[in-house]
Amino acid sequence: MEGDQGALACDYCKSIYYPEKNDDGVRVLGEEAKEPCPVCAIPLVYAIYARERIRYCTHCRGMLIPMDRFLALIQELKAEAPGPGVPHAPDPRELQRHIDCPQCHQRMDTHYYCGPGNVVIDDCSRCYLNWTDHGEMIRIAQAPDHAYNEEYGQHEEPDPLPQNY
Repeated sequence: MEGDQGALACDYCKSIYYPEKNDDGVRVLGEEAKEPCPVCAIPLVYAIYARERIRYCTHCRGMLIPMDRFLALIQELKAEAPGPGVPHAPDPRELQRHIDCPQCHQRMDTHYYCGPGNVVIDDCSRCYLNWTDHGEMIRIAQAPDHAYNEEYGQHEEPDPLPQNY
């Protein structure tokens, strides 16, 4: 069976099956991945999240996302998001966690995500993978961005130039 756009197609009978979304909006395909979860060590499973194929932990609900699909996934989630959420400060203690890449088993880099959402993510630049904990992708998708700030008048005006400039 092949997973594509949130559905499974049987190569033999050509039937199509659409797994139900769970509470996270993830369609778990049930096919076990070869990598273990970097947080709880159980096998990850393949899943579809906003039309992107990812690896997902059914226990801690973390997501292993290829870097080349990460921005497309965020854009898809932003398009589906009900609206901007309330921004919150990340917990700096999250930067102290160290996890290993489930693919190459080297230490992942733990850092603040550079985009909106105030989240800490882990990535492996050797394997081109991002790890996000439960709820972080939706926090990124619902975070206010420049378009939100301009629409709702919450942008900062630059300081005017001095008169004698």
